[in-house]
Amino acid sequence: MLSLEDLDPKGKTVFLRVDFNVPLDEERNIRDDTRIKAALPTINSLLEQKAKLIIASHLGRPKGKFVPELSLKPVAKRLSELISREVILAPDVIGDEVTKLKKELGEGQVLLLENVRFHDEETANDEDFARSLAQEVDYYVNDAFGTCHRAHASVVAIIRFVDKAAAGFLVEKEVDYLSQMVHSPQKPFVVILGGAKVSDKIPVIEGLLDKADDILIGGAMAYTFFKAQGLDVGRSLVEEDKIALASSLLDRIKEEKVDFYLPSDHVLAVNTDVKAEAQTTDSFPLPAAMMALDIGPKTIEKYSEIISEAKTIFWNGPMGVFEVDAFSQGTTRIAEAVANSEATSIIGGGDSVAAVYKAGVAEKISHISTGGGASLEFIAKGILPGIEALTEK
Repeated sequence: MLSLEDLDPKGKTVFLRVDFNVPLDEERNIRDDTRIKAALPTINSLLEQKAKLIIASHLGRPKGKFVPELSLKPVAKRLSELISREVILAPDVIGDEVTKLKKELGEGQVLLLENVRFHDEETANDEDFARSLAQEVDYYVNDAFGTCHRAHASVVAIIRFVDKAAAGFLVEKEVDYLSQMVHSPQKPFVVILGGAKVSDKIPVIEGLLDKADDILIGGAMAYTFFKAQGLDVGRSLVEEDKIALASSLLDRIKEEKVDFYLPSDHVLAVNTDVKAEAQTTDSFPLPAAMMALDIGPKTIEKYSEIISEAKTIFWNGPMGVFEVDAFSQGTTRIAEAVANSEATSIIGGGDSVAAVYKAGVAEKISHISTGGGASLEFIAKGILPGIEALTEK
């Protein structure tokens, strides 16, 4: 896989795929520009080297239709402010007018294409659409790790129609950290998995069973595992259709060398309301009217002890309903334990990222992934369509 340093972009037209899928408020103002800022090192490097820069991204799920509310106009404005130069917003992604703008682009200038998902052909990985995207383009750079698990036209098919293709700084960093973790982690290797759905995490658990030393489970997903053991979990969230799968996974875990931990105590309430009265228990059955909403103090202590011994840590998913202060203690304390460890720590996107920022420890994490789904799929499969396409090129 080529890196940015392998290209000589001066005077070349470079197509840069980024992930500018930023959250917007009701007035279409950007609520969080983290994803834009994450791509700035690659963008600035290409501009400093006098590339003619075409940037492409998706925003939301327009499902192949032009949706004005999902235009990249607010992104163009914010990017222009961040790089202190004009960002030309194309009226579309392909077509005569866009081709004209590409041809007129000068060295150090920036053209931002409209939302690539305004066209169905993008998500279909359509070759003709990809060929049109690649018109007037010399080099392709992918700096959108969060979309690398998607076999889309601007991620995969376009690479067939350019002279050279490389990873941007962000993608290169993601692949370096995750590859090292998957293929040669320093031991002990501790995996922390939380969140609501066990179905999202089963492929990750399967992918890491022969690599991890300890797997620590929290969040609502734990209660599908408890239910699979025949335990009464009250009104705790359970994926009923995944109980059999969870049961078979537990059987497989017994055959492996990995130590698999479920919460030993639970913070309960009748609902997630901020005024709900919470109580802690370390035994089953859980009260019929109550649901588990956080890990308890015994679990926090045990998990923190294991984390303190780790040399490599991967964490994806909160330990409870951390958005509500009454049920955030488990997630916050685990975030602090990860930050205070001497391990190489990787946070796998999504709510876990929000958790470490909320806990104020983000700067102590070795690597915070920009792609939750992509990082999980990379761990499960060892490769992603977007990375594979770059490697084959």
